[in-house]
Amino acid sequence: MNKTNYRYRVGELRPSQILFSFGVGAVADLPNLSVMIMGLEDWDKSRSIELAEERLLTAVRRELGPQVKQLLSPPIRPEESSSVSSSDELSRIGIPVAPFPGWMVCPRCHLLAPLKAGFFQLKTNHYRPDETHYVHQNCQKAKKPPRVIPVRFLTACDRGHLDDFPWLYFVHHGNSDCPGPLRLEERGISGTAADIVVSCSGCNAAARPLSDAFGERGKQNMPQCRGRHPHLRNFDEECEEQMKGLLLGASNSWFSMTLSALSIPTGSGQLAQLVEQNWAALSKANSQDTLQVLLSALQSMGQLQDFAQYPLEEIWKTIQQQQSGNDKTDFKDLKTPEWQFLSAADTRQNTTEIQLRPVDPPPPYQKYFKQVVLVERLREVRALVGFTRLQSPGDFADLEEIPEKYRVKLSRNIPEWVPATEVKGEGIFIEFNEEYLHKWEQKNPIKKHETFTLNAYKDWLNSRSIDPDKAHFPGIRYLLIHSFAHALMRQLAIECGYNAASLRERIYSQLPEDENGPQAGVLIYTASPDSEGTLGGLVNLGESTTFGYHVAQALEQMRLCASDPLCAEHNPTQGNPSLHWAACHACLFSPETSCERGNKFLDRSLLVSTIQEKQLAFFE
Repeated sequence: MNKTNYRYRVGELRPSQILFSFGVGAVADLPNLSVMIMGLEDWDKSRSIELAEERLLTAVRRELGPQVKQLLSPPIRPEESSSVSSSDELSRIGIPVAPFPGWMVCPRCHLLAPLKAGFFQLKTNHYRPDETHYVHQNCQKAKKPPRVIPVRFLTACDRGHLDDFPWLYFVHHGNSDCPGPLRLEERGISGTAADIVVSCSGCNAAARPLSDAFGERGKQNMPQCRGRHPHLRNFDEECEEQMKGLLLGASNSWFSMTLSALSIPTGSGQLAQLVEQNWAALSKANSQDTLQVLLSALQSMGQLQDFAQYPLEEIWKTIQQQQSGNDKTDFKDLKTPEWQFLSAADTRQNTTEIQLRPVDPPPPYQKYFKQVVLVERLREVRALVGFTRLQSPGDFADLEEIPEKYRVKLSRNIPEWVPATEVKGEGIFIEFNEEYLHKWEQKNPIKKHETFTLNAYKDWLNSRSIDPDKAHFPGIRYLLIHSFAHALMRQLAIECGYNAASLRERIYSQLPEDENGPQAGVLIYTASPDSEGTLGGLVNLGESTTFGYHVAQALEQMRLCASDPLCAEHNPTQGNPSLHWAACHACLFSPETSCERGNKFLDRSLLVSTIQEKQLAFFE
């Protein structure tokens, strides 16, 4: 392959995957290995870039403590060195990993053993690091040492612990002094746990199927959790939970806890905005003299030239105001300042990081929408503050609602920095007509529907052992805006060629009686740091001449679903507890990275009339 076209090497991860798929504590599949992403103490910060976003940093400090000083990008190799030799030092820049699970199986003789037992030998290739693998050196059934593969069974618990499967305990039906060796074989063609058996050759213990480790049998056969955190290389003092069988690569083995913020101006005046945009560099100045040295050094390298027109004293005064303002401002609610900025749509506040252009709502929908704002440029910064296992953060409206016992730390010690990424793109902001929305909320059918949804929400929380009093119900307003956002995103993806996973929603919903209310709007923006969505395509769809067509098409698609009548008749209060009404993968569900609530609180009958419900539609 031509090196000029060779952008990513095998085994590399995109920066966004570090936050949503393969962050600290997650298991990643390399070409020949399965590895665990290690904690922050093992990371090399020398190749990371500091991302300036004070509102987000303040929110991270509220979650993790005031000692957090930086938001750092994952280690990134310089662009000009993207095709360096594997022997070069730059080729080893990355995030630290360790083999996990610690047990491997030989595909030829079916030997099952831990890596520390010494049966398997590591083979590396200095020029092809992606070829790193383990082999069974003394396999009796192969002429050439075969490559061994990781076992595909793990254990986890609700408190975020992850551990190797207790093979010796499981095959011996309890604690035993027999060290094995063990064999793992497939005795069927289905590949299910019932066809996979483990046996012990040391004591000739009867083979036991892996199906005994799952479901109701697993509750009787699995031991108590050891409290292990493999990414931190330590154990919690005690854990009263029972181990639960888990498949390697299961989607519920790792859920990221992230915070995100749009880069909006918080200062008034051009100089204040310049300081805010370059805060990562200017925050290092602790006096006027050091500021002068810093500015001289950066300007000599062609940076911060815009500050040359301002007196040094004025720049230093603005920096001091920024420092004191950041300490006093409460950024507990990240979305409220964004709502105020987007709904005001003041083009005089445009910066190099976010630029707004208000347009008239399309004529057929002027009574439903107050305004449409085209966000021609935006910047979003996301930070990873922790993760959970088995329990999804999407079950809660806010990170503060997640019980402490479910949260898993990113480091053994109190972190002084957290991984973060930035995305630059564009979007469309739609503000609903508050007066019309309030009248719709007061209708009797809407109030009854909201009560039914609240009862379903409580049942759903109780089924997951979550206290309903500690979880916030978003209300019928949120369901409406959320459903509209999903319908519009699907229309933009299907009709206009956008990748569904490249779009993301940011919902602003507060009742008039709430502290920061009323709020009723949604920002649909590009969520992927690639060329798609950064060339004006999404903004062009929001123009008054075309946006009305896309809204009409989105609503029309919601009237009928390929799964009707089952979809339209779905009731979350009946059967297994759920958090959606008329919604499914064929009509409203979106990719996980696009939805902020994990495809919950959706109902297309709130948008338009369906074959089941005629009285709830917001759009007549």
